[in-house]
Amino acid sequence: MRLFSKIFSGVFTILFVWAALVQYNDPDAFIWYFIYGIAAGASFLFFLGRLNLLIPVVLSFAYLIAAWIFWPDHFEGVSIGSGNIDNIEHARESLGLIINALVMLFYAWRVRVVRALNI
Repeated sequence: MRLFSKIFSGVFTILFVWAALVQYNDPDAFIWYFIYGIAAGASFLFFLGRLNLLIPVVLSFAYLIAAWIFWPDHFEGVSIGSGNIDNIEHARESLGLIINALVMLFYAWRVRVVRALNI
């Protein structure tokens, strides 16, 4: 499990950096640079074995609250051309935040398990 967690956090570090980089043409790009940058930083700290339990717990709640706030009034999917572009954009943003929250919950669980079992 330790090797899986290391690979998982390394892959998500890269994915979160990539997610931040592709926001360059978004009107609110700096917000997403920050959101995905924080997730990349937490992933990198987990990769190094230096992530404190409080960080992923707080981040997971913050990402879930943000996903709820960004959720569109009317969900029309995530494909361009299948509905109102604003609803699609909000759905994509919310789903990205939910992914961030799930990854942070995994990190919190792993940090807690490692501490409890002392492995």
